[in-house]
Amino acid sequence: MHISEGVLSPAVLAGGATLSVVGTALGLKKVDYEAIPRVGLLSAAFFVASLVHVPIGPSSVHLLLNGLMGLLLGWAAFPAVLIGLLLQALLFQFGGLTVLGVNTFNVAGPAVLSFYIFRRLFRHGGRLAIVSSFVCGFLTVLLTALFTALSLVFTGEGFLTVAHLVLLSHLPVMIIEGFFTLFVYLFLLKVRPELMAAVYA
Repeated sequence: MHISEGVLSPAVLAGGATLSVVGTALGLKKVDYEAIPRVGLLSAAFFVASLVHVPIGPSSVHLLLNGLMGLLLGWAAFPAVLIGLLLQALLFQFGGLTVLGVNTFNVAGPAVLSFYIFRRLFRHGGRLAIVSSFVCGFLTVLLTALFTALSLVFTGEGFLTVAHLVLLSHLPVMIIEGFFTLFVYLFLLKVRPELMAAVYA
């Protein structure tokens, strides 16, 4: 979800930029040659999915796919999200360059957290992993909305109402992304089980 230019305080911008630089560096370090096409594909999917958005004050509501990125990329979600947001900022003026770090962290951070929360369940497979795929999609959007709300609140208490609105307005997106992540996980188990085995080896 995009926070617009000129909204956040310098401290929040600097903190988000620092965290995104660290996350992107770790993501690039952990990406192996075989994973590059997967990173590119998911970055492109994120770019397209998040183009259709509904403005909500200084932010917006749109699909994220960061649950799926967390499931399939882990730390590589950071460079995937960064590229997608950078292209959107340059080509369509969504978000912006000064808020690129904060927006990247708000989307990619929850993806990485979900990867570590659920990786043991996905490694073992079974019904619990199937349920976890829905929770993964739901939780990443919830955390992204929470991180975005906190970015606004840390900038100033005047954004408290908007922060609440950001959280509430993303509830439908959480449900949609939960089911989407579930369906993609089941599809990959059926047609590319070796991919899931490689990710969680």
